[in-house]
Amino acid sequence: MSDFLAIMTDEELNTLIRARLALAGVNLEQLPESPDPRTGSPTREQAMEYLRTFLAGPKVDGRRAGGRPAALNSWRPPAASPELAQQLAAPLEYPSITEAWTDSR
Repeated sequence: MSDFLAIMTDEELNTLIRARLALAGVNLEQLPESPDPRTGSPTREQAMEYLRTFLAGPKVDGRRAGGRPAALNSWRPPAASPELAQQLAAPLEYPSITEAWTDSR
């Protein structure tokens, strides 16, 4: 599928991304239009470019390279089996923040 995504234009990728996010209940319009140094949240355009790159690869010479999206994280907790590893390290949206809160207590 990612080779198909590589031949899509940025406008087509934007439409696909916005449709998938809308189905998931995510509204990128909540992100700021310009950088906000106080919160550090990405702008709408930064988020869209990241998502386009994630799906279809980086843009080089006006064309996306395609390829398979890389794993976000290859870390696995030490466990006797993959099933047990999932229970030892439940997915967290912001693991570093959660670990900072829970490790200090």
